[in-house]
Amino acid sequence: MPNILLVEDNEMNRDMLSRRLTRKGFFVIVAEDGQKGIDLAIEQQPDLILMDLSLPVVDGWEATRQLKAMDTTKHIPIIVLTAHAMASDEAEAYQAGCDDFDTKPIVLERLLEKMNAALER
Repeated sequence: MPNILLVEDNEMNRDMLSRRLTRKGFFVIVAEDGQKGIDLAIEQQPDLILMDLSLPVVDGWEATRQLKAMDTTKHIPIIVLTAHAMASDEAEAYQAGCDDFDTKPIVLERLLEKMNAALER
């Protein structure tokens, strides 16, 4: 059972996605802000991180940069989940170090394909 860290500040989005992923066989750890996401990634060493970009405390771009800069977490794939759907937002997310990018509202089948591809790498 892969461990997934979901970093999402919106309670409704966090609850909905964590329940759906749990039903698909994932163990989901949640963080409500970017700093908690960084701390949990270091502590829990998840198999994959789903990172919102618009987060309190530390935004998702900076959290991704920090995680990809650390030897202990740089190997963890990060898929950005965001309502920021412009090409410039996607480019900035890749520059920060994310491994993939998906837009909200979440289409579960599309996200699962991206998650499975990242987990297989």
